[in-house]
Amino acid sequence: MIDRFTTIRERMVQEQLLARGIADPRVLAAMGEVPRHLFVDDAMRARAYGDHPLPIAAGQTISQPYIVAFMTQSLQLQGHEKVLEIGTGSGYQAAVLSRLCEKVYTVERVNTLLAGARKLFDTLRYFNIVAKLDDGTLGWPEFGPYDAIIVTAGGPEIPQPLVEQLADPGRLVIPVGDQDIQNLHLLIKNSGKIHVEQLASVRFVELIGEHGWGR
Repeated sequence: MIDRFTTIRERMVQEQLLARGIADPRVLAAMGEVPRHLFVDDAMRARAYGDHPLPIAAGQTISQPYIVAFMTQSLQLQGHEKVLEIGTGSGYQAAVLSRLCEKVYTVERVNTLLAGARKLFDTLRYFNIVAKLDDGTLGWPEFGPYDAIIVTAGGPEIPQPLVEQLADPGRLVIPVGDQDIQNLHLLIKNSGKIHVEQLASVRFVELIGEHGWGR
């Protein structure tokens, strides 16, 4: 039986993602599968698939679907990768990544957000996600290096610990700029060399931590 959210999700994929150039079929399939409405408050469910970010607990946000898809597509995941996410938030981005790679490690600094995300991962049986409470700007060296790293908050620079924990070859996506607006950076590590591209102008919440905007 197809519920109303399935229909709305399919429309989101067609009108917000495909129409804007999201072409990776695996990313489109993941965005069409993950029930985004479960990652927002009940009062927000009717707006869950709208073309905009939404507020979640602790003054944080869940990014608009297009940005989630765009950042995910930029990682060029094939299915075998180990991915590190900084900023679990609602858990939605990690859930999408979990459909596209072998294992997701995600770090969150707000305990209430982490607890809610973990509960959803279990409910949805997304068992290839491992999460912990910590300063995400320090990464998670225990399980590195990572084939891909994604940062879902904007910082003043690319944290050096994340660069060091990125595999070679590897890809890292992060918003970099001031506390109001950032440029989405794609860092590519290959054969010992690092290349950084600017992909788009974005606006994210602050990346808090030792290598971000302080504690």
